This record gives sequence, C-alpha cells and structure tokens, in this order.
Amino acid sequence: MSQKKLRVGVLGATGMVGQRFLALLEEHPWYEVTLLAASAQSAGKSYADAVAGRWALKTKVPAAAAKLRVENASEVAKIAPQVDFVFCAVDMSKEETAKLEEDYARAETPVVSNNSAHRGTPDVPMMVPELNPQHAAVIEAQRRRLGVKRGFVAVKPNCSLQSYVPALHPLMDFGPKKVAVCTYQAISGAGKTFESWPEMVDNLIPFIKGEEEKSEKEPMKIWGSIRDGKIVAAAEPVISAQCIRVPASDGHMAAVFVQFERKPSKDEILARWKGFRGRPQELGLPSAPEPFLQYFEDESRPQTRLDRDAGKGMAVTIGRLRPDVLFDWRFVALSHNTVRGAAGGAVLTAELLTKDGYITAK
Repeated sequence: MSQKKLRVGVLGATGMVGQRFLALLEEHPWYEVTLLAASAQSAGKSYADAVAGRWALKTKVPAAAAKLRVENASEVAKIAPQVDFVFCAVDMSKEETAKLEEDYARAETPVVSNNSAHRGTPDVPMMVPELNPQHAAVIEAQRRRLGVKRGFVAVKPNCSLQSYVPALHPLMDFGPKKVAVCTYQAISGAGKTFESWPEMVDNLIPFIKGEEEKSEKEPMKIWGSIRDGKIVAAAEPVISAQCIRVPASDGHMAAVFVQFERKPSKDEILARWKGFRGRPQELGLPSAPEPFLQYFEDESRPQTRLDRDAGKGMAVTIGRLRPDVLFDWRFVALSHNTVRGAAGGAVLTAELLTKDGYITAK
C-alpha cells in the first residue's frame, strides 16, 4: 500500500456496529475515516453530540471522529464524491438498505456492508475472507449489471455463523453431510447493552428473528461457486440451526454436531484446524489474526468472557472435540460477534478487496 490512506465513510455511524467500525479504524494503516453519516435525526450534529449517552463501547469515542459533522446517509450525491469507499451499517428496512447501497455503487463508490439486504443477491460476494476470497471475482459481473466502472457492493455474512462455519471449512474435503448447530448469542448482536436491555439479566430467549434461516442458508452461499456471473449455492451440508439469546455482552458460542461422508480421525481434524491459513494470513493483511483458528485442549474452554477477544476479536476459538452417538463429531466454537462477526469482518473484507485492486483511490 502507498502511504496515502484511502478516504472512508461510515454509514450508520451512530449505531453499535458503526461505533465498532470507528474504534477499529481509529489507527488503521490503510484507511482514514473522513466522513460519518447516519439518519436525518442525527445529521448536522457533531459525532460526539450524536452519540452522547449512546456510546456502547468500553473505549472512548475516537477523538478525530468526535469532531466530525454527521451527514445524512441518504444524500448519496453529496457524500459519494468525498470518499473512496464506504462501510455500511445503517438501520433501515431491507428494501431501503438494498436501494441505498446500490445507489452508492452506481455513484462509483464501493460499499462494504454489514447489512443483510444484499446477502442473497447472486452477483454480490458475501465473504469471510479466509474462506471464500475467490468470490470477489463476481464483482465484475455486478459492475456490468449496474453499469459502473469502480462501484460495487460486497457484504459480510451474519454474525451467527462466524464461529462454526470457519471451523467446518478446513474439513470440507471430508464431505460434511449433516450439521446440527445451536448458537448462544450475545446481546450486542441485537445492538443492546445490559443497561439498555435489563430484561436480559438472568435470562435466555430461545428465539432471534431471522437468525436460524440465515444460519442455515448463508453458509451455502459461502461454500458456493461462481457460474455465469452469479454465485450458485452449495447443496451440502444440510444445516439445522437453533439460535438462542443469552446474557453475555459480546461473543457468540456455537455447539456443533457434524456427520461426514468420510469420517476423519480426531488427529486429522485437529491438524486441519492447526494448519489452516487463509489468504488474509498469507498476505499479512492488517486485521488478519494469526492464527485464525485456535483449539483449546482444556475442556472448559473456549469461554465467552475469556476468549472472545482472541486475535483482537478476529480469531475463532474451538474446543471440546469429541465423538457423538448420533453424528460423527461434536465441538464448540466461539467468535466475537461485533468484531469478527460484524465490523471487523467487514474491515478485513475491505483490506482483501483493496489488496486485490477492487477498492482504489478516486
């Protein structure tokens, strides 16, 4: 990378994921946040005033961001010329979000989105950079559809699957056929803290709207292939998911049960996890954790509070690999839902797309 940093805008900057973007980008070696945008209600305020009483992170509001004036995210024609690309974490309907993101793309401004609106769009890559970096190639087909030269939309998948899908990925050549998973998801996944959601103290809620469908379907796009300018979903493994909200501030835990076409040994599984390195690690991208997958021999690990920050919140921790009486193997896995599962995953995606020449200075 050249010494000159790319100019970055954050759409939806006042929400929890937007806040996490700013914390992660505060000292980023490639990117400089030069524009913040949110709803019309926040537009015109300084960022410090816009998040007063709403800042949810333990760290302070980044000093540079605090002074910036918040713009209206819907004013695409005003914002697009001022930035090289944007991260998107707006709180809008799916239809409104989809239109907004394509409007930025058509304004020749790449969008790396935390939102779900375009996860099902066939020519939009949905990336966990270590797992499916080859899906970036579909961007050229998307650009042809949109009639643009440099604009596009790329998305990251739902936070619920980013603990167990990375753990399964190095085992794909053993032919996983059936996967049952139960996720135990922190309240920050709903954009909440215990102060704003006291009902979650000493409580579990066995339903999170839309999470189970995303947990079952989105991995199939990640494991899919590009054909005729579209990503075609994989057919296997079949995934059955239950998603439960638990009283943890951050960190999504998954209990995973998997049946293989060719059952691997325990040593083979552990060797795959230990040896796995994705393209971000090979390239040494700024946000890439090393190692990406970490296995604990201690049967009481990983634990949400102890291990969610592994690899600065970008690593996936795994434990309790053991035989299962109904499936072949079972294990638990943990990821930080607002870092790896949200803003951090999007930042790593942007780094990969920058390195590969899809995101450039205007």
